Amino acid sequence: MSDELLFKQVGDVGVITFNRPDARNALTFDMYEVLADHCKSVLDKSLPIRSLILTGAGDKAFAAGTDISGFKHFRTEADALGYERTMDRVLGLLESLPIPTIAAIRGACTGGGAAIAACCDIRLASDDIKFGFPIARTLGNCLSVGNLSRLVELLGAPRTRDMLITSRLIESDEALSIGLVIETVADPMTRALELCEQLSGHAPLTIAASKEGLRRLREHAANVHGDDLIIQCYTSEDFREGMDAFLAKRKPQWKGR
Repeated sequence: MSDELLFKQVGDVGVITFNRPDARNALTFDMYEVLADHCKSVLDKSLPIRSLILTGAGDKAFAAGTDISGFKHFRTEADALGYERTMDRVLGLLESLPIPTIAAIRGACTGGGAAIAACCDIRLASDDIKFGFPIARTLGNCLSVGNLSRLVELLGAPRTRDMLITSRLIESDEALSIGLVIETVADPMTRALELCEQLSGHAPLTIAASKEGLRRLREHAANVHGDDLIIQCYTSEDFREGMDAFLAKRKPQWKGR
């Protein structure tokens, strides 16, 4: 599994690469756990880095969501809640890191990949970025309240609502104009390394305190119940239809149940 999520250290910078380019770097459940393990190593200081870059292998995608094959066994409320609990746990670890985190994005950054990028402090992208959660026209599942709160913090409620309801993908000009990314560059990885060099001279306690304060504000605002929404979507006939249609590369036939 280590070859699907790579880690290397460049000086005091850690680089995580989602390494499934043939699948547009779609994330398996195991890849999420490996990501969580690296975050834990930063938190317990067994991994001595000052900043972390996340990127995708190849030039087609940062990460195009979660691998759909992982959902094929889903049938129960426990399956639905277990997956979203896992996502909230892994993304919560990434969000809680006391060091700067940078998403270096090329191409598709959707679903789980977009959720990961939204947890990062800074997003840099090439001009072919496509960011969003097209689940209303593909799978028929939904986001946890925690993920919704991150998007609202990042994009504002109107844009988050628009993106989720229309299922459209945000491209480079809009991403830059609304602050989703801070720069569009030809080589996001090179620019990310340059930025990490700059940030290495900044006060680490100030960065950690600023990040944690913002995280607490967001978490407090998201302290609402949303399990019923997850159960409603993931245990529906429409979710099964969405998966079958996605894997068969056909348009889903929604029934609303």
